[in-house]
Amino acid sequence: MTAAAARTPIENAAPDRDWWRGAVIYQIYPRSFQDSNGDGVGDLAGIVQRLPYIASLGVGAIWISPFFTSPMKDFGYDVSDYRSVDPMFGTLADFDAVVQTAHKLGLRVMIDLVLSHTSDQHPWFRESRKSREGARSDWYVWADPKPDGTPPNNWLSIFGGSAWQWDARREQYYLHNFLTSQPDLNFHEPQVQEALLDVAQFWLQRGVDGFRLDTINFYVHDKELRDNPPLAPELRNASIAPSVNPYNHQHHLYDKNRPENLDFLRRLRALMDPFGAAAVGEVGDAQHGLEIMGQYTAGDDLMQMCYSFEFLSAEKPTAARIIEVLHRVDEVAADGWVCWAFSNHDVVRHATRWSLSPAAQRMFATLIMCLRGSVCLYQGEELGLPEADLAFEDLRDPYGIEFWPEFKGRDGCRTPMVWEPSNASGGFSSGAKSWLPVATEHLKLSVAAQEADPQALLHHYRRALAFRAAHPALAIGAHGDLAAEGNVVSFTRSLGEQTLTCVFNVGDQPAAYTVPEGQWTTIGTELGGAPAPEGSRLHLQPWQPWLALKRRPT
Repeated sequence: MTAAAARTPIENAAPDRDWWRGAVIYQIYPRSFQDSNGDGVGDLAGIVQRLPYIASLGVGAIWISPFFTSPMKDFGYDVSDYRSVDPMFGTLADFDAVVQTAHKLGLRVMIDLVLSHTSDQHPWFRESRKSREGARSDWYVWADPKPDGTPPNNWLSIFGGSAWQWDARREQYYLHNFLTSQPDLNFHEPQVQEALLDVAQFWLQRGVDGFRLDTINFYVHDKELRDNPPLAPELRNASIAPSVNPYNHQHHLYDKNRPENLDFLRRLRALMDPFGAAAVGEVGDAQHGLEIMGQYTAGDDLMQMCYSFEFLSAEKPTAARIIEVLHRVDEVAADGWVCWAFSNHDVVRHATRWSLSPAAQRMFATLIMCLRGSVCLYQGEELGLPEADLAFEDLRDPYGIEFWPEFKGRDGCRTPMVWEPSNASGGFSSGAKSWLPVATEHLKLSVAAQEADPQALLHHYRRALAFRAAHPALAIGAHGDLAAEGNVVSFTRSLGEQTLTCVFNVGDQPAAYTVPEGQWTTIGTELGGAPAPEGSRLHLQPWQPWLALKRRPT
């Protein structure tokens, strides 16, 4: 029986309001997942076609990046209609089919809500920019220039340059933390909050099980429009914006991360709770990401989970760094819940970013399944896809075009999913050309090729997911005994009478580990784990885990 066939349809399952805790969520970038009509762009019908494959992995939910109507200046993250599907992706009926099919396969559906800003083509903004006196005149962040005509403060856009754009109609500047075509909504205006909560309710009533909240810490700006202070060079961190971007030169105290944001998040949580829905927020901050994550997930009236960029950064995690992050999470988010990710649609794929060998990819796949928290996997991660190297003329991402060649943007992680090795499109599309070219080196890593190879990484991911599901302590248990010694990471996971010890050699040289006192049964050898040690000294090969279950006293 396949994993998909063994699952219980969501409609027939007992209600579980904590389904998100410890869940593994598979991120779909719809433009690049499966094209069903040959136009070179993935779509919702293509997702329906491939849902059985996703269910076969053993994940519990999918997260679909934006599919709303949009001029696509930022590929859907610039929404012009929150309640409709862009024609390139299909129709609302196609979305309903995604939800119905996913639920039949035991998968929950989370959608990407972009609430901090809209497209400048959204009717709200078109009305707002007409006049300072209109019904929606305060729905966006407008400000008068300084006496010399320059922007009202020093805030910068993540996509480069000032975060303020002059509008001749109102003779004012409007705020845009991203592209100039993505004006920021004014969360200090109560009607804006009401309108956005109505959007969330629309999709909840349509059957979604939750949301991924884009740029969750950008919602509210400082009402006084105070300047951000400079950031000392030694504190600059390029995990959010590339090092060539002056955005890294500021301490972003006033353009985001405002305490008033918590009030809106509580209102959103109250809306979601009757539906049993959950949210995962994206915390984009290089200096305080974990602290904000802790704030936004504390208690039971805010967001269920958030992720920050600690393991989405360019730095390959060392044993010391992994334990540092886990300790820091315990310190600042003891009452919260983290969602871990190594790759997504905004960063270089981690197989390339960390220069991982096949053995290292397997080890990191096992490691993330053993961490306390929930997990997001990005499409193609289970295939070990490396970052695609695109020519400048093939770039579509405005971020990469702006900072080329020092920063090549996000297109390299967004190229189409490869399903089979038999043609140039990798089974993604029947059309002559896809919106981004399929990387030739990806074809040999296609789903079909790996399905036929029992030793392929795809099967390792399935085994790692099954291992996590078989041991509830890994999904929802506590962790303890966090330690790093040389290249060896170790910790325990405990729930009730079940205690596991998880040991990982995160280096490319053999390492030794002293087994803790107690009676341990070695498990997880199907994941490449070390066999049972002789005595108390365990010898680990490069990139090898050791997983063991504590035996109860007899």
